[in-house]
Amino acid sequence: MTGHDAWLIKALSDLKSAKKLTQNDNETLDTASYHTQQCAEKALKAFLVFKNQHIPYTHDLQRLLELCTKQDKTFEILLSDALDLLPYATYSRYPDDRFFIDEEEVIESIKKATTILNFVKKKIETPTFEFTGEPQSKS
Repeated sequence: MTGHDAWLIKALSDLKSAKKLTQNDNETLDTASYHTQQCAEKALKAFLVFKNQHIPYTHDLQRLLELCTKQDKTFEILLSDALDLLPYATYSRYPDDRFFIDEEEVIESIKKATTILNFVKKKIETPTFEFTGEPQSKS
């Protein structure tokens, strides 16, 4: 397994965790939101690994997105989703009277994390070639 694949697997695991934590339990919605941020973070780091870039020790999605955008300008379209998920890295982990999240917001954060993960996966996928040299998609 390549380095970027390992990051994608961890990102998908976080996304699955977020979905499971929203099922019939409003007491774990804050933890679910944390996992959406983690999914996005690990997906962006997967792209940086794919591009042989240094992975900074940060949870800052905006910073990671800036680094990805230096490699591929189309990452700019993820800025709004990344900024929405950014606070969940800390607000959802520690007691804070300012932080409350409802089920609808978590569902939206899951959609945003899914968007980022799927975007990165499409950027990383590479076509395979037969002897003819014609591109052939993976199936």
